[in-house]
Amino acid sequence: MRPYILAETNWEALKNETFDLAVLPWGATEAHNYHLPYATDNIQADHMAAESARLAWEKGGKVIVLPTIPFGVNTGQSDIYLDINLNPSTQLAILNDIVEVLDRQKLSKLLIFNGHGGNNFKPLVRELGLKFPKMFISYCFFPQVLDKYAYFEEKGDHADEMETSLMLHLRPDLVLPKGKWGRGAAKSFKIKAFSEGWAWAEREWSKISEDTGTGNPYKSTKEKGHLFFEDITKKMGDFMLELCEADLDDLYE
Repeated sequence: MRPYILAETNWEALKNETFDLAVLPWGATEAHNYHLPYATDNIQADHMAAESARLAWEKGGKVIVLPTIPFGVNTGQSDIYLDINLNPSTQLAILNDIVEVLDRQKLSKLLIFNGHGGNNFKPLVRELGLKFPKMFISYCFFPQVLDKYAYFEEKGDHADEMETSLMLHLRPDLVLPKGKWGRGAAKSFKIKAFSEGWAWAEREWSKISEDTGTGNPYKSTKEKGHLFFEDITKKMGDFMLELCEADLDDLYE
């Protein structure tokens, strides 16, 4: 039993316990090229949040990791078989109910640990922050924690070298043999502004990728995944500890 993982602990341990920070991992259920499981985002978020929390806990951080939400926003993949979509409004409703519980029980800090690029929590956090003024709600997206290209050579953002390396480290039993991997070739918008990043439109996934991947996974290794996982969870563990210790009345300098 890990005392910082809600799904594993029990009422005997919790009835007189208090925590300073709740962490909510949030992933997605979607195709990841031919070779990675539909639960890739959930597995990554689940393992990273747990390991980061362990590191914070061992330094005195009172953190509790909530069960991972397994569905995310997949509006651009409506025709990909069994990609399960949650609309942003549904995410808001789920978050509202979770935050309401935490607020009522005076656990006033929540970190959303995002594992899926289609999730956009900023507007949701803004709305809930106004509704629950005593709550401090934040979020992070793990590929942005470090410079991923210090670890991986190939560019991409879905079932790419990074995600394949992580899964080779975390759950190699769920990764198909290399002969089954798609190349992850992806088309870009012809409209220049979208490619330059200062304008945005949703990509229609089945029109940009034949294998659902975006990014060549062929240089992936478990060693790269292990190093990236270690470094990212160390940094995230320090962040969780800092959140645990933060005085909400003294956040700015």
